[in-house]
Amino acid sequence: MSPAGVPGRLEVGIKQKFFRAASGKNLHVLGELSFSLGNGEVAALVGPSGCGKTTLLRIIAGLDRDYEGAVSLPDPCRLGMVFQEPRLLPWRTVEANVRLAAPQASDGVLDALFQTLGLAAHRGHYPGELSLGLARRVALARAFAVVGRRPVTTLLVTHDVEEAIGLADRLLVLSASPARIVATVPIAHPRGNHSADEIAAIKTALAR
Repeated sequence: MSPAGVPGRLEVGIKQKFFRAASGKNLHVLGELSFSLGNGEVAALVGPSGCGKTTLLRIIAGLDRDYEGAVSLPDPCRLGMVFQEPRLLPWRTVEANVRLAAPQASDGVLDALFQTLGLAAHRGHYPGELSLGLARRVALARAFAVVGRRPVTTLLVTHDVEEAIGLADRLLVLSASPARIVATVPIAHPRGNHSADEIAAIKTALAR
């Protein structure tokens, strides 16, 4: 079940999730895990391939209801999803791509979004001039602008640890399937510039 919950807060409490394999056996995908995100908080799920990250996102989005546990969405809730491929229009600038998706967004809203996501210096750039990480940030800005306000409660899934460090307030580290949260790693200054030593220290903490 995915009822409306605490204002601006996402509450996730999964007991377990199984898939039925073609052989007829039950595959244990998610173990017991729980976490919550406050209003405006950005968390990133990181973990090995096939551990259940996408399954967890589908449960939270209400696309998979065959699980044990409960998900409480922020109240009020307007859900937006950003997929791995940014799908930006190459002939439009960063700002034009965002304005196309949210023509009603005010200059103030866009200024805040670009500043928060580290895109202020790239507003006039074209997608071909951006790294994949920056292009994904533009896709996030587009989704936030459609929602129409910041702060927005945000949950990311990525295999790129540096991208997660650059975007999130904290990392939720998942084990191999059946996935459980084995560690929570806070990011000292979210969406800021991180030195090579800082990134290396966080990667070491993740490896431990």
